[in-house]
Amino acid sequence: MFKNYVWDWGIFLEPVATGEPTNYLGWLIAGLHNTVVLALSASVIALVVGVLMGILRTMPNRTAGAIGAVYVAVFRNVPLIVQLFIWYFVLPEILPSGVGTWVKQLPSMMQMMAASVLCMGLYMGGRVCEQVRSGINTLPQGQRAAAFALGFTLPQTYRYVLLPVAMRVVIPTLTSELINIFKNSAVVSTIGLLDLSAQSQQLVEYTSHAYESFAVATLIYILINWLVLAVMRKLEQSVRLPGYIGSK
Repeated sequence: MFKNYVWDWGIFLEPVATGEPTNYLGWLIAGLHNTVVLALSASVIALVVGVLMGILRTMPNRTAGAIGAVYVAVFRNVPLIVQLFIWYFVLPEILPSGVGTWVKQLPSMMQMMAASVLCMGLYMGGRVCEQVRSGINTLPQGQRAAAFALGFTLPQTYRYVLLPVAMRVVIPTLTSELINIFKNSAVVSTIGLLDLSAQSQQLVEYTSHAYESFAVATLIYILINWLVLAVMRKLEQSVRLPGYIGSK
């Protein structure tokens, strides 16, 4: 099949058939922009919520631990696509009428992006929570005892003693989650958000050049993952502590 296929890389420079003032490469660039904005925004939410819930899961208070456990059980056990449909289709209908109407009157692009960011951020936050919990639990109990002996309160113990070390330990696993956010972002095309994967599919529909479209999209995803790995590896090397995982 490949022997008889005529490759045409110039298709990316041709004007789009819809009449928009751009070419097919512009479509992919627009999709890449949406993917990056979505992934980075969701990463911020995942990190903030995940760290908070990870702290709750390691606190001696049973109520705090239960809150964290329920959060993880809900957001890790419900499939991502189901959560996305709930955020986009169901939530506006069950909100108070005034708020729901306001949400539905927002531009469709804003609705899709907001639902996608919240969905992916909270979904990945459940995974980050477990990693932060594991990172804190792997630390020697003497660190917590020493902090209390010095007169630190529980919040101060987490802020100044436990979290600074635990977050260094879990950087490798957080790197994997950041990469997963970029890869999982492809699911948002199911609600109509034109990310990189959706734009590549749209390009195929209008040009029938599937090999060129998906080859370029694949290369872009590989470059994104390589960049994430390079940045996170540099971060890991700059903050690693002697005697812990990944240290030399």
